[in-house]
Amino acid sequence: MHGSAHVYVPWNYHEPQLGVYDFSGDKDLEYFLQLANDTGLLVILRAGPYICAEWDMGGLPAWLLEKKSIVLRSSDSDYLAAVEKWMGVLLPKMRPHLYQNGGPIIMVQVENEYGSYFACDYDYLRALLKLFRQHLGDEVVLFTTDGASQFHLRCGALQGLYATVDFAPGVNVTAAFLAQRSSEPTGPLVNSEFYTGWLDHWGHRHSVVPAQTIAKTLNEILARGANVNLYMFIGGTNFAYWNGANMPYMPQPTSYDYDAPLSEAGDLTEKYFALRKVIGMYNQLPEGLIPPTTPKFAYGKVRLQKVGTVVEVLDRLSHAGPVRSTYPLTFVELKQYFGFVLYRTTLPKNCTEPTQLSSPSNGVHDRAYVSIDGVPQGVLERDKSLSINITGKAGANLDIVVENMGRVNFGRYNNDFKGLVSNLTLDEDILADWEIYPLDIDGAVNHDINRHLDQPKRSVGDPLSYEAPTFYTGTLSIPEGIPDLPQDTYVKFPGWTKGQIWINGFNLGRYWPVRGPQLTLFVPRNILVSSVPNNITVLELERSPCSTQACEIEFVDKPSINGTTQYKSYAPQLFARDLWLNHL
Repeated sequence: MHGSAHVYVPWNYHEPQLGVYDFSGDKDLEYFLQLANDTGLLVILRAGPYICAEWDMGGLPAWLLEKKSIVLRSSDSDYLAAVEKWMGVLLPKMRPHLYQNGGPIIMVQVENEYGSYFACDYDYLRALLKLFRQHLGDEVVLFTTDGASQFHLRCGALQGLYATVDFAPGVNVTAAFLAQRSSEPTGPLVNSEFYTGWLDHWGHRHSVVPAQTIAKTLNEILARGANVNLYMFIGGTNFAYWNGANMPYMPQPTSYDYDAPLSEAGDLTEKYFALRKVIGMYNQLPEGLIPPTTPKFAYGKVRLQKVGTVVEVLDRLSHAGPVRSTYPLTFVELKQYFGFVLYRTTLPKNCTEPTQLSSPSNGVHDRAYVSIDGVPQGVLERDKSLSINITGKAGANLDIVVENMGRVNFGRYNNDFKGLVSNLTLDEDILADWEIYPLDIDGAVNHDINRHLDQPKRSVGDPLSYEAPTFYTGTLSIPEGIPDLPQDTYVKFPGWTKGQIWINGFNLGRYWPVRGPQLTLFVPRNILVSSVPNNITVLELERSPCSTQACEIEFVDKPSINGTTQYKSYAPQLFARDLWLNHL
């Protein structure tokens, strides 16, 4: 037995704008492969172009949608041209890292679960096969991964690519591998994604898969002499805006702990030991001690101070100023692919009585925070809240901050446009004449967002049920000279509602404790420092505790990712991608 790591390459991570490539810092893929090689770890490269992976748009760059009618993951000429150009950058970098060239890469996966996609375009798979061979040569093993049934393999497998399958614990292992045998009569049996847990969605319970269920099926796989990839072996984190979503629109949270054998923080679990025991029945386990769980530190409470609302600090967030348009433009049309955009128009008439602001075609992708002359009115949300009542005077500014909550990463609706993707109406009238401000919040956080406004306005009277999206900042000082600090930690948000948090300019991700199940965000030690205070910026989109209780967040030493705030009573359906097949 040899340990190997499956490594995904998200195209949109490395080509954020058309023709702009980034392999620096966290994105230094070659350094990572070198590291794997130096530690004796083999690599199975999952090169895409589509990877799924609960990652925004399955790794496909949103700028592909500039051609509105593009058919992603097909032989559509515009799509293929972009893929050829990208693979012409990526694959030549990978070639020196192939096993036969002294590197760690033993196999390369082409596409991902293509048999679950509606297009079923063999010309597309043939084009990829040709492209990969052209750049990587004839020696490397190229393979595909699909669900373990003839239905999935029918469109997912192609002669010249070795077909493997993926399946969950509890399935009939004999039947699953028989499906693989229908495509590959000889050669190794491979489950290239054996699910050790399952993903989460905001507003649904945290997925848990018992260790014994997994151990039992793992035993059946290994007893057949088959090969298996534990997906996930170690949990992860959807930092910043990188999470994906499923349909009907359900975005995934920041934590990708997955109930994996090693947790999001890399901690040992009971499941790890249960699976280790099974593997030990078939293979020699490595000598020596198991690396222990890393220490976590509860740094305690940090007071935050209000900086100002998005509208108050607009000049710092949108240096270029607004784009003017009769009707709203999408994020793609604005060439801003992630985060937030402010849409502004003026009220065309007096709304002294509550007046209905609606998105009749469900065009808010994905959440909109509405205020009039700085007075919050409520939230519109894709599929869930298509209209709210507003009040204000004719000529007042109607400001709508729209959040992209993550693009669909599986199925046919991965052409997921963001922003106001159709018109809004006031009563029955279409709102027009918009000023649209792309917001570079991440840039501002790294520069001067923390410069407080001269006079933060004190809000008087009852705390509102909504507040306009507002920035808060504070600092966390970690004492120097204690050898083990900084250590990993978790941050929780008592009394906060929904937003985004940055530490030292690093975008940690979204928090949404009122919807759950995730209540704490994992903070890896390498973004913390002890030499100077750590700068913390919070963008709270709905409601902070600051007018009623302590204006603080808290760093704790235990995660809470299974909070049960307001779920439907049913448990999540595990391994149920086929539920989303209606949306294929």
